[in-house]
Amino acid sequence: MNKLPVTAVIPVYNRRATLMRAIESVLSQTLPVSEIIVVNDGSQEALAEFCREADPGIICIEMPENRGVSAARNLGISRASQDWIALLDSDDEWLPEKMERQWAYLSEHPDLTILQSEEIWIRHGKRVNPMKKHRKFGGDIFEQSLPLCIVSPSAVMFRKKVFSALGAFDETLPVCEDYDLWLRWSLHYPFGLLQEYGIRKYGGHEDQLSRSTANMDIYRIRSLNKLLADPQLSKERRNAVLTEMEKKLSIYLGGLGKRGKRDRSMEELQRTLFPQKIAEEEGLQED
Repeated sequence: MNKLPVTAVIPVYNRRATLMRAIESVLSQTLPVSEIIVVNDGSQEALAEFCREADPGIICIEMPENRGVSAARNLGISRASQDWIALLDSDDEWLPEKMERQWAYLSEHPDLTILQSEEIWIRHGKRVNPMKKHRKFGGDIFEQSLPLCIVSPSAVMFRKKVFSALGAFDETLPVCEDYDLWLRWSLHYPFGLLQEYGIRKYGGHEDQLSRSTANMDIYRIRSLNKLLADPQLSKERRNAVLTEMEKKLSIYLGGLGKRGKRDRSMEELQRTLFPQKIAEEEGLQED
């Protein structure tokens, strides 16, 4: 059987229990990918032999320490030998025809650099319906992407060369790294949307990053602030970014309680928005 010019990249950190389900969902595709890379992001669990038992052809990259999902994805993508990348989180799974249907869509739309599919949400073992704010869009999705992330990493496939040109996942962001990347992508390129289910997306478990990180909006604000430096940002889109930043700042600051908490949170916000500047100032004070 012919294989697609696609590398599947699966980052994993201490999720051996769900990793096999993810791997098997890639291996069971009706139109297989050419390469599977699993990146072990410093897990306490041994995974190399585990992956080889699933399929001897799987490439398992071991990171000596836990550096986060962005670093793991970036490393896996940098080692990929294929022109197209398809991401899969270790707690999600592809439906059997995902790659075949997405590749057929790309064949009909050869100018696309990125494509996503619809997804089935599973929470605590039960299927749930996404809220209206999570609705997916195709085409120019920049302004729809400003409030929150509407692109699931496990549902996308994209051209490796464009990913590299855009600067990859921001490894300084502990969360919202996908929001950050897809915003940058949507500023320059349209998104394809296959209006069919391509994945099962599992949530609600305790090790989910969005559950373990408070005040996620400060990282979205940081992404929006970075976006303002892009020379291709039009006046209309700049205004849209500033409007969204104002909304998020108002909600964030309005939700703070006592003055002391507000001051500490303002300092945290400054560190989030301007980490390099803060580090330089602290370095000067130490000198």
